[in-house]
Amino acid sequence: MKITLLGTGDAIGTPKIGCSCPTCLDAIAGGKSRRLRFSVLIESESGKVLIDTSPDLRWQLLKKGISRIDGVIWTHAHYDHYAGFGDFHRIQNGVNVYGLKNTLDYVLNYLYFMKPVRHDVIIYEPFSLIGLNFTLLEVTHPPLEESAAVLITDGSKKVVITGDTSKNIPEKTLKAMFEPDLLIADAIIPPRAIIAKHMNSKEAMELGRELNARNVILTHLSHKFPPHNESIKEWPLGYDGMEFEY
Repeated sequence: MKITLLGTGDAIGTPKIGCSCPTCLDAIAGGKSRRLRFSVLIESESGKVLIDTSPDLRWQLLKKGISRIDGVIWTHAHYDHYAGFGDFHRIQNGVNVYGLKNTLDYVLNYLYFMKPVRHDVIIYEPFSLIGLNFTLLEVTHPPLEESAAVLITDGSKKVVITGDTSKNIPEKTLKAMFEPDLLIADAIIPPRAIIAKHMNSKEAMELGRELNARNVILTHLSHKFPPHNESIKEWPLGYDGMEFEY
């Protein structure tokens, strides 16, 4: 199993339009502060799956040399997590898409013209794709009524992607997440502030300790962090193109 962080940015990405903060300037100069919007690529010997389809998906796929995928899993119905699916127009027809019912209802109302093959997923019920086991887990991302984390297992290896969530995660989900080899955690801002629908970096690291995660990487990051090479002295920030293999 190979995991690639295609995009580690929040909804607006970094650099932010019109911003000249140190982080955005580092991003403009080509540093690791440059962050496309959130997507994760999961690969096995049997195929490729995308977790969410960033508005920046076209460039992400071109950078990776990818022209076909075997499935898309949507975690929730926010623009920055599904809008890039349209980049498969005239590239690949009949893409298999997976998600919770309300998420798919909303997303496919917008992307109906792509004629994807819909697969409704039941929360906490595993399903197989490209030889790996996936499970969608309930998290909280107000004001949405429905948002999911993704649990991926391959034999004894376990990867958790929290998706967009506050620290208020149901106990059943925490038990399912426990002791991952890799926790890819939503952490939109440094700990000096709190956003009700996301974790900050302090909360995400606390979650990693609670779950006894072997490795924690923070993602869905805003330009509010210091430039990447400064931030990683304190927090394990992910960066676009970062890869893990298990």
